[in-house]
Amino acid sequence: MSSAKKFLAFDLGAESGRGILGHFDGQKLSLEVVHRFPNGAVQTLDTLHWDVLRLYGELLNGLRLCAAQHGSVDSVGVDTWGVDFALLGRGNTLLGNPRHYRDPHTEGILERAFAKVPREEIYRQTGLQFMRFNTLFQLLALQRDRSPLLDVAESLLMIPDLFHFFFTGIRANEFTDVSTSQLYDPTAKTWAYGLVKEFGLPGNILGTIVQPGTVLGPLRPAIAMETGINPAQVVVPATHDTGSAVAAVPAGEPGGSSPRWAYISSGTWSLMGVEVPAPLLTDAARDFNFTNEGGVGGTIRLLKNIMGLWLVQECRRAWEKQGHSHSYDELARLAESAPPFVSLVDPDDPSFILPPNMPATLGEFCQRTGQAVPQEPGTVVRCALESLALRYRWVMERLEELTGGRLEVIHIVGGGSQNVLLCQLTADACDRPVVAGPVEATAIGNVLVQALGLGVLGSLAEAREVVRRSFPVRTFTPREADRWQEPYQRFLKFLD
Repeated sequence: MSSAKKFLAFDLGAESGRGILGHFDGQKLSLEVVHRFPNGAVQTLDTLHWDVLRLYGELLNGLRLCAAQHGSVDSVGVDTWGVDFALLGRGNTLLGNPRHYRDPHTEGILERAFAKVPREEIYRQTGLQFMRFNTLFQLLALQRDRSPLLDVAESLLMIPDLFHFFFTGIRANEFTDVSTSQLYDPTAKTWAYGLVKEFGLPGNILGTIVQPGTVLGPLRPAIAMETGINPAQVVVPATHDTGSAVAAVPAGEPGGSSPRWAYISSGTWSLMGVEVPAPLLTDAARDFNFTNEGGVGGTIRLLKNIMGLWLVQECRRAWEKQGHSHSYDELARLAESAPPFVSLVDPDDPSFILPPNMPATLGEFCQRTGQAVPQEPGTVVRCALESLALRYRWVMERLEELTGGRLEVIHIVGGGSQNVLLCQLTADACDRPVVAGPVEATAIGNVLVQALGLGVLGSLAEAREVVRRSFPVRTFTPREADRWQEPYQRFLKFLD
């Protein structure tokens, strides 16, 4: 390759966003952060929204900074969290502010949905785990509330689709994010139009589905002129951030029908699963509430959503409000010195989705289950991290049961791979080696899929080889696995 290629990845999470430039010399990839900006819910009256116009302004700032610092780039792509969406009306008008998935308007909607279409039928058509904030249930909540938006909507765009539309003027729905909506049929490989009709939702708002790596077209001339960037190609990555993160797992072999490795994309959420070639729609998968989401190269991510480091993030936020500021490193040190296995929780208990005070809510769970209530930050965080590790073990065992093979190694990617204590606890609880890293897996996957779309790389396997050459990882070996047997039995009682 005569010169390095430059790919600009915008990676938006629930707390923050970054513009990250990937430099690829044909062998190794390096990353450079060109822009950071905050993100979060905006509450108006009793409703939680995303401020997508401010976020779009930050994307433009990222283009402007990239142009000033690095000149031209080869392509641009955006990934975000899943399930949330925007509605467009006549004349490409943005209809209201998109809702935040934690908005309480979907409380009670699952029961209402199952009364109309049985749970078994919804799973048969979509293969997705049931979470009240999935796109389907958000739309049903709008329908229940007689929202006027559904009457005038002409297009539904997932959040990254919206930004790609702003960049290019082209409306398209990217596969990996669509697959989080519970509106996609992974067997028919199209929208679940039958289910949409059964619920009386407007099917006309569902648009063309495109695969990760699709070249939408160049940035609009007005954007290039405003920001000083060249009219680079907009290449859709795996726009669901977990899809991008899994593409960057430095595994040595592809997933198969009996995969040998599992991944945990660890951040605000932990998404734990395996990569398989086809959706698994069995009764057992439905009863375990596992999900079949789209991956790069037509793969399926068979996985489970777990509440993740949200538990710790919200504890830290609550303590800051009380005037006690703790860094994440400090909290990890305090947790490491706290006594083990004193108190445990089910990380996925509904009370943890949007608690008024996370430490108090964790304590309430412990109190009602007859356990000691953790008081100090170290004991609270230890409770959260040990509970996450035990939840990972449960998911690992179910994955082995569903796929019929033993998982030999767990790859932890994303920000949570920096939490040394959680990585070691996971290795110990699961009795499997844990390979931690890369930290910036989502941005790496975003960049590499752009490279695939432009033909710079030829396959997902080749992209993962680039990851192995470019980024260090750390291996955690299981120790004292027997000590986890009794706590695990205690933990299982919370799941009944």
